[in-house]
Amino acid sequence: MSLPVVVDAMGGDHGPAEIVRGAVEAWREHGVPVVLVGRAGVVRRELARLGAAGEVDVAHAPDVVPMTERGAGAVRMVGSSLSVGFDLLREGAGAAFVSAGSTGAVVACAVDRLGTAPAVLRPSLAVALPTTAGGATVLVDAGATVDPTPGMIAQFALLGAAYAQLVLGVADPRVGLLSIGAEPGKGNRLTRRAETLLHGLPMRFHGNVEGGDVLTGAVDVIVTDGFTGNVVLKNVEGTVRATLALAAADGVAAPAALGRVAARYDPRTHGGAALLGLTRTVVVAHGSSRAGTIARACVVARDLAEGEIVARLGDRLTSLAVQPAP
Repeated sequence: MSLPVVVDAMGGDHGPAEIVRGAVEAWREHGVPVVLVGRAGVVRRELARLGAAGEVDVAHAPDVVPMTERGAGAVRMVGSSLSVGFDLLREGAGAAFVSAGSTGAVVACAVDRLGTAPAVLRPSLAVALPTTAGGATVLVDAGATVDPTPGMIAQFALLGAAYAQLVLGVADPRVGLLSIGAEPGKGNRLTRRAETLLHGLPMRFHGNVEGGDVLTGAVDVIVTDGFTGNVVLKNVEGTVRATLALAAADGVAAPAALGRVAARYDPRTHGGAALLGLTRTVVVAHGSSRAGTIARACVVARDLAEGEIVARLGDRLTSLAVQPAP
């Protein structure tokens, strides 16, 4: 990949220091070319502190989108690191984009500056969670669209299934709809309406699944709204940490063994979530990301770009010719 991964240097709870450190790590340890977008003076000082002056390109963006911004305000900040970064991507100066900034702001700016793929109603975030069965389950939406329509959830399911095929290599993914019970017709109005639509789509719809199925491998894709999905994702990460801490305190397993389990669910392992349904490759990292997570996110972004996953997802949706009603 000759084009660099564009990295929002100012986003996240620990930017720019940890973001810059992660970008340098991505370049030095993984060979991922990067360009950092942010206040040039600040970014170059961080690079100098790491002895990396001149190793990584810097694109100046005078403004910073605060972590408290959820969307519309970010779109209006045309000089922000998000807007400038997405412009670089749109103009062909980058292969992918990585940010640990506010998810709402990243999504809003991405839709505004890059646009969604044909027929896509709203983008969704996909995260592959390791399961007890040994594989992974794609959780979608993990936080991009918190108030979707049933039609949007139906498209999330199609995107998640295509992602499982193209990225995880699952030939015929089983898709489950997250609800409060596995029986047909369970859930709130949004879930019940989405269930009806999912039955009519050209994919292997398993039916409803419950929260306890998220990590069991019962299905290959779990689809839900972005609000619920984000709660599930953070609950999984927090529960794993708490459970392993209790196991360590009681001495029920060796620290090394517990560490291997913890690593499977650590954000530093998966790096971030792929924002599906756009015209370019975008990876959203945790707002609390440290350098290791950012480095991993850059690797994930590079791999997705090299695999032309965005274009192939678009082709898959177009070939299905399915546009669920909003």
